Amino acid sequence: MAEERAVPVLSAWMTPSGRYGRAVARACDIGIALVVLVAAEYYSVEYDLLLGGLMALCLLARRRFPGTVLAAVLALGVVQFVLYDVPDFPLASAPASYDVAVLFAMMSVVHHSRTTWMPYLAGAVVLLATAAGTVGMPVLGIEPFVDLESLPIFWGLTLTVWLTAFALHTRRLYAESQAARAWHAEREQEQRIRLAATRERAEIARELHDVVAHSLAVMILQADGAEAVLRKSPDRAQSALRTIAATGRDAIDDMHRIVRVLREGNPGSADPDPGAPDSADGGPPRRLVTLDEIEVVAERARAAGLTVDVSVEVGEGRLSPAEEMTAFRIVQECLTNVLRHAGAGAGVDIRLHEERDTLLISVVDDGAGTLAGHGVGGRSGGNGLVGMRERVELAGGSFEAGPRLGSGWHVRASIPTRTK
Repeated sequence: MAEERAVPVLSAWMTPSGRYGRAVARACDIGIALVVLVAAEYYSVEYDLLLGGLMALCLLARRRFPGTVLAAVLALGVVQFVLYDVPDFPLASAPASYDVAVLFAMMSVVHHSRTTWMPYLAGAVVLLATAAGTVGMPVLGIEPFVDLESLPIFWGLTLTVWLTAFALHTRRLYAESQAARAWHAEREQEQRIRLAATRERAEIARELHDVVAHSLAVMILQADGAEAVLRKSPDRAQSALRTIAATGRDAIDDMHRIVRVLREGNPGSADPDPGAPDSADGGPPRRLVTLDEIEVVAERARAAGLTVDVSVEVGEGRLSPAEEMTAFRIVQECLTNVLRHAGAGAGVDIRLHEERDTLLISVVDDGAGTLAGHGVGGRSGGNGLVGMRERVELAGGSFEAGPRLGSGWHVRASIPTRTK
């Protein structure tokens, strides 16, 4: 499994979330609105409190509608200066301290906007509005309210607020990207765990099928044969019983190995690993399955009534333990299928040879003279064929199985080998 990298995520107090985060955000909005409202109360002109209150009310929605809030606050600012320049008696103060609402609204656009261009547009609009104060707006009757000496101060304050808001905006995006990265990393980790568990279950299922199906098929046929000749030929019955006992012992050894994998939660394969201990505490080594075992299962198949011809032309040490295990399981499954579907009297030809760094496996049976697909129990192409195909594909090879013309069945597999 790939090594996991730690993903840094900002702490909870820096990026509050959930109910606590919403409460903090709402408290900040109310606090900013109160600052603007309190600033408006210092002015005694008729419409100052009304204008300041409307600006404060707009700021309560600055998180959900930052652009609209900025436009509304700027519009109220224009109304404020129009009322200030009313002849004879001004109806509002201008400029006034509650105009800080414009900076708060601009900061909200920069910090909470989801588009890339809105923060820059908001800063440009506020800077241009401040610059317009040096010449006024004669169309609306607004006289200049900012002199050229004060303009750098207003622009400096605006840029300071904008840069602060942009820094907060960048930090928030970084926090969100890190949180998303951590979430995706966790999902990928869970997916890898599920895939590893699925592969392990498939390997164990193949092992269980191979062990149980083959051993039971041999033992059942041997038991039936022993029962048939028990009185007439005690020697043949005794030989059959020995085969049953040997097959059962091997099956128990394999079952113990598989159960040990399940109990210890070994993330590796259920196939034996050369030199691996029997358990975590250094028990006896596991039984290795090699190509020599093919002759053992072939002899048991002969004892069960099959005619088996075996030819293994593979140099010693040319195959890895995993490749030998795959070849043995394919041959074992083929013999199991012949025993189950063709029965006693069938002939099986087994050929294994190496050609151009590829192990070629061929198992052909005559079906005991019965048309393919009409033997004892038929050929269902069930878990046995699926398991063989999966083993070969995992080894990077190709697999082919099907009925022969006339009677019988053929299985052919090619497995690339690693020259040792």
